[in-house]
Amino acid sequence: MMASFSPTWLHPIIALSLWIAPCPCLSLIGQVNGQSVAEIVLEDRTDHSGITFVHSDGSSGKRYIVETVASGLATFDYDQDGWIDILLLNGSPLPGSDGPAQAKSSALYRNLGDGTFAEVTHQAGLIDQAYHLGVCTGDVDNDGDTDIYYSNFGENTLMLNNGRGEYVDATQSAGLAGCTGLGAGACFLDGDLDGDLDLFVANYVGFEFEKHQITHMNGYPVYVGPLNYPSTSNRYYENQGKGKFVDRSAAAGLTALKGAGMGVIAADLDRDGDPDLVVANDLRPDHLLINDGQGHFSEQGLTMGIAYDGFGQVQGSMGVECGDWNRDGWLDLLITPYHRQVPILFENQGGRYFEDVSRRTGLAEGTYADVKWGVGMPDLNNDGYLDVFIACGHLIDNVDLFDDSTRYKAPNLLLQQDRKGKFSRVGSAAGTGMAIEQSSRGAAFDDLDNDGDLDVVILNARSRPSILINETKTDHHWFQLSLVGNSSNRDGVGARVSLSAGASSQVLEKHSGRGYQSDYGKRLHFGLGYAEIVDVLEIRWPSGKVDTHRQVPVDRHLVAEEGNARLVDRTHPSLP
Repeated sequence: MMASFSPTWLHPIIALSLWIAPCPCLSLIGQVNGQSVAEIVLEDRTDHSGITFVHSDGSSGKRYIVETVASGLATFDYDQDGWIDILLLNGSPLPGSDGPAQAKSSALYRNLGDGTFAEVTHQAGLIDQAYHLGVCTGDVDNDGDTDIYYSNFGENTLMLNNGRGEYVDATQSAGLAGCTGLGAGACFLDGDLDGDLDLFVANYVGFEFEKHQITHMNGYPVYVGPLNYPSTSNRYYENQGKGKFVDRSAAAGLTALKGAGMGVIAADLDRDGDPDLVVANDLRPDHLLINDGQGHFSEQGLTMGIAYDGFGQVQGSMGVECGDWNRDGWLDLLITPYHRQVPILFENQGGRYFEDVSRRTGLAEGTYADVKWGVGMPDLNNDGYLDVFIACGHLIDNVDLFDDSTRYKAPNLLLQQDRKGKFSRVGSAAGTGMAIEQSSRGAAFDDLDNDGDLDVVILNARSRPSILINETKTDHHWFQLSLVGNSSNRDGVGARVSLSAGASSQVLEKHSGRGYQSDYGKRLHFGLGYAEIVDVLEIRWPSGKVDTHRQVPVDRHLVAEEGNARLVDRTHPSLP
């Protein structure tokens, strides 16, 4: 993240040699192979949403490093009413701040189904004053409802859902007390494939108030970077059943492995049936932790090619996402970095190694200037090809005073795939949502209005969030799938879902914790283009069982239960 904090950061000759101006205007994609490609349109519906939350990083002018990395968010159906709700994370006052006037809780907003949301934080039992940075959600006790894990500055917390949409603090009773530090991304995964969700928790740096530092650029006070503080180890907790955890960090092979963790994701990158882990480290090599199937991990980031970019340079890595962007059946990785760096698309070469294809695919073009955080690979126009969305904005709030190559508030990045392996940047022509300029952090992608396309929620530092509703006009079809495990964990986290529709094949995997310290996408979403039927739907559960369904209808939200030959229709009644 803070690569630019070297003494030569603003040296004019170096700055000139590094600077690559972003494309001022990139046109929307028109046609591919004689067929029109739907132009993505994301409209700003924040004012209409009724969401009044304003993020605070607890800043006091003292410039503690923790302020720079706050915060993520989660989208999930907390009350199981069929509508995706929004959890927005907040910081809390830091020493020297204005005190209780700044002490605001994170906020849970219930989706009312008419484009508006109602805050239910108090009713849900989620009022607290912790400094929340990262979050993941999942059914840790296999009781059929969604629990919440907060990664904090301070002690992390587990909130259990009682099945009525009310949460209780179970950190102590679950065996998770004492996980403290400067938190970052976290994710649930079934690391040992025993049918319940284990927990991986990344740590950022070893910051303490007593060791607080600042620096100056051109006479202006600014935040120091992660190299000013010690690197840290991550934590791994094994679920012993019914949501009771034991610290297995040493047994998992993680204790001696140090970094500066930010975004994390668990995914089966070598297709051997168990989840591996990726940790985006800030100014330290990124980690790829390969699972042996029993919850023991070996670090192979260097040997498999993701520790550094294609030029062998360490990145200020922040967010991480995975998806099969080229539809070859292997999950690829996308990692977002600091400014004067480009997002890295690592193409999976058959589970043997990864290749940096950012420049060959056009993904790097126009992405150099701004700091890049939250990230997703959603199919925003339902054409069956993954697009890329990246939340942007600087972490130095006064950077505009001394560096005209970047900015504190920036527009976010939307890169649309053209079906031929190229990405093109789409600007403000893609709707009012793409004209917003903020200092953004976490981003999430889910179907908020149940209309069959993916919408976007962005947490903006020191400001309101952005609610971007997808208004893309297209005749493309879609398919959504929710999973219920039996032998596998109840959420089906780690399940690999592949489908064939017409001439195309796609694969998605269910994750819990992803992007930049965020969580989203529990309802798997496939864009199908013009295919009018899903010919074959295959679900490979974490238990190893495989369910196959044929001739599945499109434009439907269906629920698959492990071992059940019948798919249950949960499509909203307002849809055909």
